Amino acid sequence: MALSTSSNFAKPDDAFRAVVEAHRGLSEEQSAELDAALVLILANHIGDLDVLREAIVLAKRRVVEADQQQQQQQQQ
Repeated sequence: MALSTSSNFAKPDDAFRAVVEAHRGLSEEQSAELDAALVLILANHIGDLDVLREAIVLAKRRVVEADQQQQQQQQQ
C-alpha cells in the first residue's frame, strides 16, 4: 500500500472541521494527548509499517519547513 497524499474525503473541509472541533474545550496538554491518541489509532487502522514510516517522514518535513519559513519571516 502506498501513502495517499490526496484527499480521500468527499468533503475534506468537514473532515478538517471535525478534527478542529475535537480540540475545542481541551487544554493544550489534552489537545496534544488527543492528537497522539488519534495518530496511534489511525496508524493501527492502516496497519502498514512502511506507510506509517513514509507518513512520519512527510509530516516531519512539513513541520520543519513550516518552522523554517516562520523563522525567515521573523528575520525580515
